[in-house]
Parts: sequence; structure tokens; C-alpha cells
Amino acid sequence: MEDRARPKKTPMYEALNASRYQRQELIRAIQARSGTPFIAYLSGPDALINRADTAYFNDLLYHLTANTNLDMLLHTPGGDIDAAEKLMFIVRSRVGVGRLRVIVPDFAKSAGTLMAIGADEILMGNTSELGPIDPQMTVTDAQGNSITQPVQSYLQAHKTLSERLKRDRDDIAAQILLGKLDPATIVLFEAVRNRARTFAENQLRLARNSAYTLVASKLIDGEKWPTHEYPINWEDATAIGINVTHLEPDDVRWDEYWRLYCLQRLAVKDGEKLFESEYACAISPSPDSPSR
Repeated sequence: MEDRARPKKTPMYEALNASRYQRQELIRAIQARSGTPFIAYLSGPDALINRADTAYFNDLLYHLTANTNLDMLLHTPGGDIDAAEKLMFIVRSRVGVGRLRVIVPDFAKSAGTLMAIGADEILMGNTSELGPIDPQMTVTDAQGNSITQPVQSYLQAHKTLSERLKRDRDDIAAQILLGKLDPATIVLFEAVRNRARTFAENQLRLARNSAYTLVASKLIDGEKWPTHEYPINWEDATAIGINVTHLEPDDVRWDEYWRLYCLQRLAVKDGEKLFESEYACAISPSPDSPSR
């Protein structure tokens, strides 16, 4: 009887991890088509960019050589701007003189937008959206509750209510609402907004965008984008000067990206994030599921 080597993976282990193997096979196919290393950073519902992402993110880049091209799939509602800057510093340090391309299959909002605009090229489809530069901050209210607030929306509310009172000092509703906005929080949020503008300009400079100041100003314009979740589609992004390449739904590249995104999206639960490449895969645990 022929003596054949047994596979390294046991049948049960392979079955339990079949979805991961399927995703990584698709990543290898995407890389073969593009000739470029590929990584993915994808958030589940209510999962924000934070400092804990650093170790997982660095793992994705561990085997990449310096000064290499890189494609990165990005899906996130946003989060900590300082953490986002650190993640992009790690990426850019490895990419060096290479080309960084970000793929946004669904959305990269707020701090996620700040990450995306640091790419030399952003690939977007009809389902893709960026968002206004409106970082989120977690503050503690008078009752000791932690509340995550969108900075730009909070400041825009203060500006709108203040203007209402200038026009009509007897506007009781505006007085009551303005009184609920903490002055210390306003000062803090103004500093965060300025910090976000500087980060945006630096990202756009790295992306060789000569209109970095103008583009950053447009992204942080609270009147142009009235809500934190306002969708900036590929046409809007192109119009304000971001380097976007639009892929049609029937483009074979977009089909591969979207298929991978769907598989990855189903792999994460509330509060979880997925970090994946052809050789690495990690799901960060949600706060209420530390054992996963």
C-alpha cells in the first residue's frame, strides 16, 4: 500500500476554520491578479479604531519587506484619531517609497476617512462611502456615564445655537439646548478638530495631493456635511480633490473585493474587528466577549 504523507491539518481543525481558508484563498487570488501584497482591516458593528489595534495591525505587516507596494481593504465607522494616526504611521513606514492603495468596499468614516486619504489611490465602487472629518471622543458626563460624541457635530450644534441666540435673545429653546453643552468639552473638541485638520493635511501631503489644505478644509466643513454619518460617495470624493478610482460593479477586481468583504463581514460580531492577510488572521474580542 502506498505510504502517503498525511495533511498537516486535521479534518476537524480544517472544518472549523474553513471560512478563514476560503477568505485567504480569495486574498491570494486578488494578490495574483494585482501583483501586490494585500491586507484587510474590517470592523464589525460598534467596533471603533483604538490603541489595541496596533499589535494586530503590525502582525499583518510583519513579513512585508520595506519600500513595497501595498493594498489595504478598509471598513470602519471611525474611532480614536491618535490610534488611526499610529496605524497609518506603521503602514507608511513599511510602504516607504512604494505605493499605498486603499480599497473601501462599504464605508470608512471619520477617523477611517483620515486613514484612507493617506493612500496614493482609493478604490471605490457604487457601495463605497467616506465621511466628513468628524472624530469621535469618549467623554464622561455629570452622572459618570461614558458617552461617545462626534466632535464636529457637537461643535456645529454649539455654533448653530449661538447664532440663533444672536438673532433672538429670547429664544428659550436655544438657551436650554446651549446650556446643555459643556464649555470645557467645547474647548477640548475644538482642539481635537484642529488636530484632525492637521492630521488630514499631513495624510494628503503623504499622498502627494498638492491641494492638501483645501481638501482638508472641505472634509471638515460641517455645513457642507451636516451630519456625522453623511455619505461622501466616489463622485463627491473626486469633486473635492481626493484621488479616487471608481470601479464598476461588473469589474472583475471589484467583484473579488466585494466577495471578500462579504465573507469577512460575516466573520465578525458586534464589537469585533478582523485583521487578515494571506498568512495572518486575527479577530479582536469584543468588550463583552473576552473569551472569543
